[in-house]
Amino acid sequence: MPKAMRIGAGAGFAGDRLEPAAELVARGNLDALVFECLAERTIALAHRRRRADPDAGFDPLLERRLRPVLPGVAAQGIRVLTNMGAADPVGAGRRAAALCRELGLAMRIGVVTGDDVLDRIDPTAPALEDGKPLAAHGPLIAANAYLGADAMLPALEAGAQLVITGRVADPSLFVAPLAWRFGWALDDAGRIATATLAGHLMECAGQVTGGYFADADGSDAPGLADLGFPIAEVTAAGGITITKLPGTGGRVSRATVSEQLLYEVTDPGAYVTPDVVLEVTGVAVAEQGADRVTVSGARGQPRPESLKVSVAYEAGWEAEAGISYGGSGAVERGRRAADIVRERLGRRGDITDLRFDLVGVDSLLPGRLRGSEPSEVRLRLCARAASAEIAADAAREVESLYTNGPAAGGGVRSALRPVVGIVSTLIDRRAVSPAVEILEA
Repeated sequence: MPKAMRIGAGAGFAGDRLEPAAELVARGNLDALVFECLAERTIALAHRRRRADPDAGFDPLLERRLRPVLPGVAAQGIRVLTNMGAADPVGAGRRAAALCRELGLAMRIGVVTGDDVLDRIDPTAPALEDGKPLAAHGPLIAANAYLGADAMLPALEAGAQLVITGRVADPSLFVAPLAWRFGWALDDAGRIATATLAGHLMECAGQVTGGYFADADGSDAPGLADLGFPIAEVTAAGGITITKLPGTGGRVSRATVSEQLLYEVTDPGAYVTPDVVLEVTGVAVAEQGADRVTVSGARGQPRPESLKVSVAYEAGWEAEAGISYGGSGAVERGRRAADIVRERLGRRGDITDLRFDLVGVDSLLPGRLRGSEPSEVRLRLCARAASAEIAADAAREVESLYTNGPAAGGGVRSALRPVVGIVSTLIDRRAVSPAVEILEA
């Protein structure tokens, strides 16, 4: 059995930087690389794209992320795991296989499916957030269960070097390769708690190396233009060290790791994942040198019998519009403009949500700030309504300010978009059937 495993985080969300992953492959001496690119809204929007285009259900950056790293991955035998399959893991797997063939690389690809449970949830079941029936929120778009490491292990055991999934829990992308490499049983709550802790610290990539920690002057996390993404060194005995590549920006410190440790953990005594119920209240974080931090003390209880399901629904339409005012009295004119639009839209009764913001300091008149009174302001409206037509009417009210006062408004821009709402529910894990398809490139 190998004594340690080095796992790099190549992305922490769908819009993350592309270059750090290639640098990790080139210099990181990795055993595995994880691209975590999926959030609740991300997968909901992927389902919506797939409705319009059957080939658009997976992450649009799939090829751009994989192309720079696949040659090094193939040469070094690195295992890659990613949830860029989004609403179409099979389509993503086929696209990745075509990319491998284009690059002249032989690679086995494992595609994990089974997270799409829209046909299995009860629309009358209560949402965890408000107790209302799921269907009462609006027409349902998608329902995806958070799969765990058990869904990915068969792909790794079948020799897949690239594993592509849809919705799996973020830490599980790290739990699976650790359990596979070390032979950890998935019902060993202590070992899986350790793996989940490592995954939780790594799942947001540059956050743990200082990106989310950095403040204004840069002294706490220097060099953010070249932020290094993290590497987790995990031993077979359960030791965890978080580090990054030498010469990269950011910082790995007790503070950056502690912040990420608590990030999005609703209950530190019982952080529920598909693999284990993790307790972090006794976790110790210690610096062991420059950009090297050890973490220990994870405890776990057996995995839950239910899986969380992210449910997306149609939540109407949203209009956004803005207009700028500059010069003497700009702020007061911006406020007056907001009052005018608010009064007019208030007469309609069909705007479900309305917000105004006054934004701006020196984009129109640089250097003209007088005391505490800006010499410019931009009025921003955001309105939601049941239909696109009604929302568009709200945006047109801002445009009408051009000639209907107050004076000297300009630069109107507007946008109209459908709104995706997200709630969650639970499903018995026995009702979910993960499957693995192996593709050969």
